[in-house]
Amino acid sequence: MDIDTRLLRYFVAVAEEGHLTRAARRLYVSQPALTKQIKLLEQQLGVELFIRSRTGMTLTEPGRIFAAHAPHLLTGWDRMLRETKSGASHAARVLRVGFIASAAIEFTPRIVEAFHAAQPGWRLELREFGWLDPTAGLADGDVDAALVRYPFPGHENYRSEILFTEPRWIALPETHPLAGRAEIEFRDLWDQPFVAAPAESGWWRDFWMGLDERPADTAVIGAISHSTDEWLTAIGNGFGISFTPASSARFYPRPGIAYRPVRGIGPSRAAVAWPSGSEPGAAVRTFIDCCLRVCATGRDEDTSTR
Repeated sequence: MDIDTRLLRYFVAVAEEGHLTRAARRLYVSQPALTKQIKLLEQQLGVELFIRSRTGMTLTEPGRIFAAHAPHLLTGWDRMLRETKSGASHAARVLRVGFIASAAIEFTPRIVEAFHAAQPGWRLELREFGWLDPTAGLADGDVDAALVRYPFPGHENYRSEILFTEPRWIALPETHPLAGRAEIEFRDLWDQPFVAAPAESGWWRDFWMGLDERPADTAVIGAISHSTDEWLTAIGNGFGISFTPASSARFYPRPGIAYRPVRGIGPSRAAVAWPSGSEPGAAVRTFIDCCLRVCATGRDEDTSTR
């Protein structure tokens, strides 16, 4: 019997959460779609896996047996795919590094230079990922390491080192009434429409709307964007505002858009992350060390110029 691994992932999420709504939120799918997939899995197996009730989803005895094995199967499958892809690139002496736009800001060229000096004969392949994959390729095993912004959905499944923290600023149209302030109070932004990432990005979207530090019912979405360019266009057209790392003011200056510091909200953290479950290879370890060394030096230099 052949079963799609996607169905196994859906089953594990429901089994662990014990509730369809919470599992759907964790998986970034709709509840009706998740219900349909669980029923499909039960049909393929020919057994009932859950007892459904108003309080949630309870595993049946066959469901408990299935739940005892499914996570191990998925872990082994993911490791096999990841190591196969990694092995192919390493045989060619290529290190695949994913990144979210401006994750390591001005440090990136120096990290690349340091890696090439420390790992002669190797080529660094940088791959940019959009907002639908905040893991920057780690989730699908498409990269060996990634430069990311914490927190992101599933970050607890990876090993990581924080490189630096950066204030969350607000990007807004220059004509916005609040753009005239040198600094904006977080509370003054609660009733503003935001330009947000797609719902599939889960609480990654929530973080960049400030919902980690304010009530969820204060969220107003004025537009959805899938990339930095869409995001800038939506803000410039007045569809909404958005939190962003302070460095965006340097990286993405655009006529009609203002960047302002915000008082009363926590920072964003940039990190280098890599798969857990086994020790990183020599090339990955070298890349991690280069990230830490370059960013630490950069922070020291920045402090000394203040």
